[in-house]
Amino acid sequence: MGLRKPLAGVLVAAAVLVAVMIFRPDRVMSVVTGYVAHNICSKTFVSGLDPQLVFAETTERAGIRRFKSLLRYNVDRSDGVDASLTGWFGSRAEFHDGLGCVLLHGARQPYLLKGDIAALKAPKDAPLLAGIAGAAVVEPSDAGLKAALDHAFEEPAVAPLRRTKAVVAVHYDSVIAERYADGIGVDTPLLGFSMTKSVVNALVGILARQGRVSLSQPAPVPEWRAADDPRHAIAVEHLLRMTSGLALDETNSGFDAASQMIYLHDDMAGFAAKAAVTAPPGTRWAYSSPTTQLLARIVRDSVGGPEQTLAFAWQELFGPLGMRSVTLEFDGAGTLQGSTYMLASARDWARFGLLYLHDGMIGDRRILPDGWVDFSARATLDSDYGAGFWTNRSEHEYAKGRVRIGIPRDAFFASGDLGQRIVVLPSQDLVIVRLGDSVDPTGDIRGLGRLVSEVIAATRR
Repeated sequence: MGLRKPLAGVLVAAAVLVAVMIFRPDRVMSVVTGYVAHNICSKTFVSGLDPQLVFAETTERAGIRRFKSLLRYNVDRSDGVDASLTGWFGSRAEFHDGLGCVLLHGARQPYLLKGDIAALKAPKDAPLLAGIAGAAVVEPSDAGLKAALDHAFEEPAVAPLRRTKAVVAVHYDSVIAERYADGIGVDTPLLGFSMTKSVVNALVGILARQGRVSLSQPAPVPEWRAADDPRHAIAVEHLLRMTSGLALDETNSGFDAASQMIYLHDDMAGFAAKAAVTAPPGTRWAYSSPTTQLLARIVRDSVGGPEQTLAFAWQELFGPLGMRSVTLEFDGAGTLQGSTYMLASARDWARFGLLYLHDGMIGDRRILPDGWVDFSARATLDSDYGAGFWTNRSEHEYAKGRVRIGIPRDAFFASGDLGQRIVVLPSQDLVIVRLGDSVDPTGDIRGLGRLVSEVIAATRR
């Protein structure tokens, strides 16, 4: 009997040690500090926002909130942001002009694009999309549009707060109403989070139009080249639709592959490429940032490298659309951080939406392949996700719920964390952008539904 208690204690201690080795809570802590450092860096140095406000809003996010009392940060006004949990699990995000922020991991220095960044981004020709608004904020002349903006910015009596930063409504290619929070203007680049995935969709689409990528081809991922590798059967379309069958499901828990890929690894796509297959490609849908990051590396490899990626995005997409306030961030391996980190002004996000409103055409020039927009908006399996966009063209309960609150059946949208949205409404000839920091689990979908329905009602008068 005398040995049982010590033995039981040893077994408990061993079980705890095994659990720690498997689940690695230290990685979760580093994800938290990485998230805080990166977002404060991007929003301070690229968007020009107050870091104290950014910290306060960032730490209200679910999963981060529980660590708020322990989190510490410091902004080095010359080049970056440090964050830690009372000095432990430190993360540093470094700012580089023209490229935004990149997380540092240990002593290894990240790949930084070479050459004249401004020259790589300089448009070679005049934009194909005409000016959608003048320099001044477009104040709505219609009472209904004004009310729609009022409602989009008003705060509820109880949390969670809406924290709307910008709203832009474009009808027949002209801004008809817009509003911005204090400290934000028409040229302020704002973080799109997973709306960046929709931009990767466009870059892949351009490559497909140029014949450099095929949707049906095995994804050109070097790690999967062997014919007997089960991942060799994963096609580009599977990555776009998040039906790869890889063990890369996203939960935002800090333990999941997506969280750790974004905040713990220099070579994000290299990390994602190591995942095992858990289901035959095309048979199971699961939201997954890592699959989009694999596409970002495919874009990089297809055009010839990191510098060529930046030039390609500007010459083939942003330039023709007249997007001028864009910052693309890259990971430590020189791959576009395609899952999460692009910043652009609300008007520029709206310009991007217009490309999809017009079926991939700007003027008489085709940017995306014929049929690409319908392909992107068509629901995948039994989900309400298309290919790089969420969609109401689905029988899923979420799609039907959005229709009930006023977002039409033909609508589809780019969507990012905290309620970033570009809503494309072909039947209404409308694009509506909403950007903000809502910690509501739905990204304030009811507020978005009200905004969309009220703008539609105003334009029908």
